[in-house]
Amino acid sequence: MRVYQAHYALREELIRLLKDKGVSQDQLFADLSRRGISPLPPADGLRPIDEGLVALEAAVELSGDPCLMIRLGQRLGLASYGSFGFALMSCANVREAIRLLLRYGQVMFRPVWTVHEHEGGLLLRPGITIGTAKQQQLFSELIFSNLVTLGRELHGDTAERAQDVELHLRFSRPSYWARYRRAFSMPVAFECEHNQLFLPARVLDIPVKTANRAEHILFQQQCEEMLRGLRAVGKTTAAVRHVLIQSTGDFLDITRVARRLNLSERTLRRRLVAESVSFSSIVDEIKDLLAREYLAKTELKIAEIADLIGYAEPSSFRRAFVRWNGMTPIDYRQQHMTENTPQGAYA
Repeated sequence: MRVYQAHYALREELIRLLKDKGVSQDQLFADLSRRGISPLPPADGLRPIDEGLVALEAAVELSGDPCLMIRLGQRLGLASYGSFGFALMSCANVREAIRLLLRYGQVMFRPVWTVHEHEGGLLLRPGITIGTAKQQQLFSELIFSNLVTLGRELHGDTAERAQDVELHLRFSRPSYWARYRRAFSMPVAFECEHNQLFLPARVLDIPVKTANRAEHILFQQQCEEMLRGLRAVGKTTAAVRHVLIQSTGDFLDITRVARRLNLSERTLRRRLVAESVSFSSIVDEIKDLLAREYLAKTELKIAEIADLIGYAEPSSFRRAFVRWNGMTPIDYRQQHMTENTPQGAYA
């Protein structure tokens, strides 16, 4: 399953939007570098949320288009989410789609969504807690415009046009308010306590146009496999994995990981042994996962992938990849292209 496919899609669509505005990728990367942010994505495909917010703000400033995040959200469809997107398409109704979002959102999205019951309906609320007020506004525009876009693919505009559906935003009404009217076919309230979307009870049972129970079971199982692969392990192993992934490719050594977990190195090693795993095996597992994701979903060169997952020399990465998978990185990429990628996807 392509865990971080949506994040790669977002990056590519952002670059395309900027190109349409006369801003090159090199200009964006140079601006990010001036702000102290690496232009290349980290090894796990996910920037720390604070860096991501800065990158979005930089893109808006370079483009001169205050509506850029709304446009970006509208360009990310269900196909951008890989198996998760197909799982959403096969759901029976809005209620089931929201359940799917809540269960797998922790490994698919930033931010994680939460749901709160309200007047018989649900408040769908993203966890946006850091960044400047402007950055939070831009991020809210991105995720809510994307949420509405996904909803339109699933069930047309039935839900957003239903009575009592409302979008609540914490910030003041912007000068480009007219764009909101076109992007959201629902009442939008500003200066609210939370950023959230309210869905009344009757909306939750609106059917999904492409509902298919048999396919839903298949795609949900793929989501489950991803969730198990990242979380269904011993408590300490899961914590180490989380720290390594959040280290954005720095691949902390065991001393620094133990410090992050408020443990001594000796205690960390003892707990991992109790779970029948070693620190080095966890590092290899994460590197292998990320390497396969990069090979399958990007056109990054082998040398770039090697650098992103902590190998100074491509030859060292090649040897490690063969040890993990029984084939070379090039063979893995070619196999993936043959099995899953439409012809012509790689130049």
